[in-house]
Amino acid sequence: MKRLLRNLLIVALALVVVLFVIYRVVLSSSTPNEELTLDARVTAILEGGGCISCHTANPELPFYANLPVAGKLVKQDAADGYRAFDIAPLMEALMTGAEPHVIDVAKVEKVALDKRMPMAKYYLVHWGSQMTDAKASIIAEWARDFRVAYYNDGLEGERAGEPVRPIVAMPEVDVRKVKLGFELFHDTRLSVDNTVSCASCHALDTGGVDNHQYSHGVEERMGGVNAPTVYNAVYNFVQFWDGRAMTLAAQAAGPPLNPVEMASTSFDEIIAKLQEDKLFVDAFNAVYPDGLTEANITNAIEEFERTLVTPNSQFDKWLLGDDTALTAEELRGYELFKEHGCATCHAGINLGGESYELMGLRRHYFAERGMELTEEDNGRYKETKEERDRHRFKTPGLRNVALTWPYYHDGTRVTMDEAVRDMALYQCDVELADADVEAVVAFLHTLTGEYNGAKLTNKNEYGVVIVDDHN
Repeated sequence: MKRLLRNLLIVALALVVVLFVIYRVVLSSSTPNEELTLDARVTAILEGGGCISCHTANPELPFYANLPVAGKLVKQDAADGYRAFDIAPLMEALMTGAEPHVIDVAKVEKVALDKRMPMAKYYLVHWGSQMTDAKASIIAEWARDFRVAYYNDGLEGERAGEPVRPIVAMPEVDVRKVKLGFELFHDTRLSVDNTVSCASCHALDTGGVDNHQYSHGVEERMGGVNAPTVYNAVYNFVQFWDGRAMTLAAQAAGPPLNPVEMASTSFDEIIAKLQEDKLFVDAFNAVYPDGLTEANITNAIEEFERTLVTPNSQFDKWLLGDDTALTAEELRGYELFKEHGCATCHAGINLGGESYELMGLRRHYFAERGMELTEEDNGRYKETKEERDRHRFKTPGLRNVALTWPYYHDGTRVTMDEAVRDMALYQCDVELADADVEAVVAFLHTLTGEYNGAKLTNKNEYGVVIVDDHN
């Protein structure tokens, strides 16, 4: 009798274990109801995956966050998660029907396809939260549909869902203002001593940059940040590394009054000099009835800069269906670019310029750089004074990147090989093999486009630029 009871108990326990395993399998493989909208299904997956438990300013922490040992780990995970990505704007967009941000879409898609989130220590406790192939497919479908609708750029087939997009149309501009803006962009009278123009740091024949670590202003005064390219700046969601200008016009108003760059004391001083040029004043008044004002000057420069787009790169041609546009090595470089997550931050038409990102996401870049910290190293924090924004910068666009050395906000990487290798290390915690670096660099070379119908070039010789001493 005792043996029978023991055997029955063993069978019962085994049955409980089997039912438990079945329950776990069914729960973890379940997906949101197909009758829901795609946005609603993605919302359910992200909520069920516990994303808001880590990736928000005020996370919804589980009960065990109050326990002595586990709680410390949970709170650190939440702090790291929010530091890397704030999912709150995306969740709000999904629940209200608003348009999500392109970078948020790219990040969530990449994490889902890699099944990197939620982490095992989360889904082993929170049953059903694990990312599965079925859930990842739903998110991938959502990301593809979003891009097709958002960009409306004619990509077809598999390429319709690519996170990187081609330039297919020129921005609409007023050609009269463009002409005036071109003249002002090259006019040294915007500087206090008539020696420096916008083009001094953003020359059109050197990739829209000056190829210096830090730009040189009046009297050879040296700035503290690497000059971004002016080409394709129209696609940036803000201007400057720290995002302090919301428009190209606002950006154009900065350098003339910057004491290091052009050092004019006011736009009244600039206007007084321009008014001495009767031909220019007549041409300006014909376009702007209220004449020379700061707003009109910067508006004209903005209108000119809107024309500085560079379509028809080899990569654009490939995106638009030309299978012969890229070599096997260049395509492998693009696949590596996506595999390591580069195409999450460097997404969209300009391959960047659409978000603020942390410099040194996976390893502390500034601790290992070997230079003292500067005010410019604070990035977006300079403007917001929010600690989360320290060392966070507007992501640079990568179009024509082969022409715009040296790299990073601090201009410390002279070659693309260096920049790619170290970006993988500090942002992805990956040490790329030499062959992989070469492939990614080969891909980046395909991003050089055309300006005014001719392939963009740089008259400077690549690799010979001296990185300025800035101690």
